[in-house]
Amino acid sequence: MKYLVTGGAGFVGSHIVDRLVKEGNEVAVYDNLSTGTASFLDKSLDKIQFIEADLLDTKKLGGAMEGIDFVFHMAANADIRDNLKFPLKCLEQNTIATSNVLEAMRKCDVKQIAFPSTGAIYGEPGIYPTPEDAPFPVQTSLYGASKLACEGLLQAYASGYGFRTFIFRFVSLMGERYSHGCVLDFYNALLKNPKKLQILGNGKQKKSYLHVNDCLDAMFTAIGSCRGDINIFNLGTEEYIEVTGIADIVCRELGLENVEYSCGSGERGWIGDSPFILPDTKKIKSLGWKPKFSIEQSVEKTVGWLKANQWALKRKQAGWN
Repeated sequence: MKYLVTGGAGFVGSHIVDRLVKEGNEVAVYDNLSTGTASFLDKSLDKIQFIEADLLDTKKLGGAMEGIDFVFHMAANADIRDNLKFPLKCLEQNTIATSNVLEAMRKCDVKQIAFPSTGAIYGEPGIYPTPEDAPFPVQTSLYGASKLACEGLLQAYASGYGFRTFIFRFVSLMGERYSHGCVLDFYNALLKNPKKLQILGNGKQKKSYLHVNDCLDAMFTAIGSCRGDINIFNLGTEEYIEVTGIADIVCRELGLENVEYSCGSGERGWIGDSPFILPDTKKIKSLGWKPKFSIEQSVEKTVGWLKANQWALKRKQAGWN
């Protein structure tokens, strides 16, 4: 098969590319390198077609879609904390970009797509663990709202044009090539000051995390098992950890002791930060999937990769590309 992976030079997208190439597929990567880096594709770069372009460029996107069998639409602006500063960026790079992908697919008669949504669409639900059919509360972040809008578009195209869609509501992911989130923030802060760490919010926010390879296993399990037009899955683990617990692991992996945590007073680190995230994963587990890594192991592996890849920290600070 021939696959198009948008955001294929990013954290998750590059892992998908490597897996598709390893399985002998033809792969085209479409990425504007705003948050990804071609270095993540070192294993596969000589075996793929790489298109450096933005999804708002509908002409280039249309050309890239020719001859494609399946789309992994992984490109997104995922910065929940800063989306209120740049609301149009969130709208353009998530909702409008997804609309452009779907239109390019329709025009080129491409019928299959996998999409990374987010547990953020649940806002602050009243049900834990939160199932896929939980009633949606008031949206608390522009990121979650933009992803929910994308889900609506995907379902409408599936209903109207016969698309086969896979919507995966992720928790935050960790692992090799990790490039965004609290572990990176803590790691960088502790390198600068190994005695004291500032934590947004009161540090008691409860979060669920998933290793990127467990995430890919779940995605490919669902894609290989389901034949419906609209397939929606939560992806996460049955456990959660407090933010200070993550900080404890990072400190331990860096060999630091007696680090003073400076926490805020509120239960949210920023507007849109959910104080408790725990998705119900019975549906994906019913297909035979289960995670191989605990949250603690995922954090350990993430820190280990960061320690072994200082170039990535420098590239991140410079804007990746």
